[in-house]
Amino acid sequence: MLVGGASSRFGSPKALARFDGDTLAERAWRTLDEVCDERIAVGKVADRLDLPFPVVDDGSLVRAPIAGVVRGLTAARHELCVFLPVDCPLVTAEALVRLAEASAGADAAVPQTGPLPGAYRKTALPALQRRLAAERLSLREALAGLDARTVELEEALLANVNTVDDLQRLVRE
Repeated sequence: MLVGGASSRFGSPKALARFDGDTLAERAWRTLDEVCDERIAVGKVADRLDLPFPVVDDGSLVRAPIAGVVRGLTAARHELCVFLPVDCPLVTAEALVRLAEASAGADAAVPQTGPLPGAYRKTALPALQRRLAAERLSLREALAGLDARTVELEEALLANVNTVDDLQRLVRE
């Protein structure tokens, strides 16, 4: 799970924002528990987020999803990792399973909207590490250099919370 990010448009840490009775981080953690043998939260330890689980530091000076994916792949015991950012509260366990299944024989599988949520294999790690070291931080652009599959998921599941208004819109729907 990716809990980092500057949250500059949101105004406070998105991981701690509440939606449907839980924080976004708790909700994502629970969704991952439905499908994963191992769960790792990756972010900036220096952010000192008050979460009910440990956060593994992404080890990077930049705030970019690619840093979290690289650290998550490095820390994981498994070959395949499913990444869910906290700001996608409607993503279901079933959607994550579809991404994981689609990654068979590929480096990654992502939805039609872009690189996250996504399923990434450790085979993607060298290319992602090179891009991060070169400060080429676009995870979307990194996909062009990987064997990546696209999975059509229901658009509503992929709602991304970037602002407080985005979150309030989801609450009303």
